[in-house]
Amino acid sequence: MTEADRLAQLAEQEERLQFTKFDNETALALGQQLLTAARDRGLPVTISIRRNGQRLFHAALPGTSADNDAWIDRKSRVVDRYGHSSFFIGTQFRAKGGSFEEHSRLDLDLYAAHGGVFPVLVRGVGPVGTVGVSGLPQADDHAFVVEQLELFLNS
Repeated sequence: MTEADRLAQLAEQEERLQFTKFDNETALALGQQLLTAARDRGLPVTISIRRNGQRLFHAALPGTSADNDAWIDRKSRVVDRYGHSSFFIGTQFRAKGGSFEEHSRLDLDLYAAHGGVFPVLVRGVGPVGTVGVSGLPQADDHAFVVEQLELFLNS
């Protein structure tokens, strides 16, 4: 798959995976679903769900460390800044023939365009927060979040 093909796939995910509302109860239910799925698979991930900068859900499973918290924070800042998944932004830079690290002009201690954090999109409103994981390779982090969003939004 080319970077352009991947970018189109990521854009389609963002168009499709949108909420009609997103409140604290929604965040807690989604967080519990992510936590249960990660536990069932024995995944060493940290999970974070935020709305408007407030952390509504956070869990760290065995095999994670404070580094995973830092990765989620860095990836979440990318989503907050650009309004797209952290994987989308990294892919977008690569599709243009460069890298986020070389061309974003942002502090890499604060921003990371690696997969794993997805925007919480409310239809008719836009991005209002983030849902993310850290602990797996970036494509796997992203795929896990997308899979769980698909299940949650289609239940």
